[in-house]
Amino acid sequence: MSKRPVIVEDELVEGLKARSQKAFAVLYDNYGTTLLGIICKIVRDEHEAENLLQDTFVKIWRNIDQYDASKGRLFTWLLNIARNTAINFLRSIKDIEKTEIQTAETDVYTARAVVSEPSPLEYIGVAETVNQLDPKLKQVIDLIYFFGYTQQEVADRLDMPLGTVKTRTRAALQQLKQLFADE
Repeated sequence: MSKRPVIVEDELVEGLKARSQKAFAVLYDNYGTTLLGIICKIVRDEHEAENLLQDTFVKIWRNIDQYDASKGRLFTWLLNIARNTAINFLRSIKDIEKTEIQTAETDVYTARAVVSEPSPLEYIGVAETVNQLDPKLKQVIDLIYFFGYTQQEVADRLDMPLGTVKTRTRAALQQLKQLFADE
């Protein structure tokens, strides 16, 4: 069992505001499991909860400058972001059920159009770190995180079982976590 790095909340926030990848890794290590549990309770789907957790951490990274310690603890702020992300997801499902179904081609086209702008992940150096991954893992992460494909779309595109895509995604995220911790 590995020990979590002990860091004072103020130092963690300063590191995050300074865009420290190490501080972000500590944040993920210290709060990721708890936030995942909260999201799971709301959406009741572990796969979707894992995706929403990633969305939550991207929102945290983008908006850390809005955190104000005088208004509450960091955990409370993180909890609200995770909760709102999960609730917005549930609302979007209801909206999707009311609209007509799109084809997979339309979904991928839309996702690529949105991702055509520089991603916040590029700004924090994730792209450089992803290049250190095993090529099989990098391929899956590139398609999912940089091109906006769903895991099912990746499975279809690469002609592999969905379970393999999920396994490679998890393995890649674990390797990335270790790479960030080493930096």
